[in-house]
Amino acid sequence: MTCQLFPYTGCVTDTRWLSESEQRAWRAYLSVQAQLNARLARQMQAESELSLSDFEVLVHLTDTPNARVRAFELARLLQWEKSRLSHHLARMQRRGLVDREECPEDARGAFIVITPAGRAAIERAAPAHVEAVRQLVFDVLTGEQVEALREICEQVLTRLADEDPRAEVSGT
Repeated sequence: MTCQLFPYTGCVTDTRWLSESEQRAWRAYLSVQAQLNARLARQMQAESELSLSDFEVLVHLTDTPNARVRAFELARLLQWEKSRLSHHLARMQRRGLVDREECPEDARGAFIVITPAGRAAIERAAPAHVEAVRQLVFDVLTGEQVEALREICEQVLTRLADEDPRAEVSGT
């Protein structure tokens, strides 16, 4: 017996293959995610000279009291590995967007703080980014579709959190 999707391998009888409808939905989601991220990244770079990753870091910093967060917490919020975060923050620090402050309670830990230049950069980038998101996503959806999208995303995020307690459920 061979599988229709993978004809060169044997089917595992307990595999719950996606239905045709589920497969179309999944592939559409993957395509939207890739194309949307690419378009937003190009727009962000062209309009503000920030990467989407820079923007994400700055958003998380501006969403916290005192615009500062522990490095390990930032890694959790971004769902990044420690080494990726460290390298990215070093690049942002060289560009004057963020800085590191020692943590008085934990000599091994550090706070990541937004600098005045980082705040100015996100304030310049945010309006064009929001407009791009609005044009590419929300302007083509009805209010009911927006609500359905929110509900779907929250439900999947809850499942992910159930499977991995370190997962971020807020949908940021």
